Amino acid sequence: MAAHTFLLNGERVTVDCHDDVRLLWVIRDLLGVNGPKYGCGISVCQACTCHINGLAVNVCSVRVGDIAPDDDLVTIEGLAATVGADLHPMQRAWLEHDVSQCGFCQPGQIMTAVAKVRQARADGRDLTDADFDEIRNVCRCGTYVWIRDAIRSGAANMD
Repeated sequence: MAAHTFLLNGERVTVDCHDDVRLLWVIRDLLGVNGPKYGCGISVCQACTCHINGLAVNVCSVRVGDIAPDDDLVTIEGLAATVGADLHPMQRAWLEHDVSQCGFCQPGQIMTAVAKVRQARADGRDLTDADFDEIRNVCRCGTYVWIRDAIRSGAANMD
């Protein structure tokens, strides 16, 4: 076993576990942060999407041994703090558009959407239909039309 230290939602954390334990299990089972969901374990459904250093990553496929002490991991629980508000604009848009049905995929959907908006802005452009087509998070309830509407609305309110 080894000690692994990194930032989680703005707080420095350390866990003792084997290097090959997937980050999803470290977050959920060892640190008790349950927003990222286990859906497939093979980086397909994307229910576990979090941000690592600002990038959307499926943490079910990341070994904790691959995380550096200065890596900044943000889950849905820490997203609002990144903008200093009670809710991130994308979370607010999700509520305004009544997106959630079962809600299982929603944390991953929101984290992917925020990263996609940030990437488009870093590229100096607005979101396009092609950007939406690249979002591959699986929603078992099929709320994709509402998800796209919420992303457009949330993006309009992101700085």
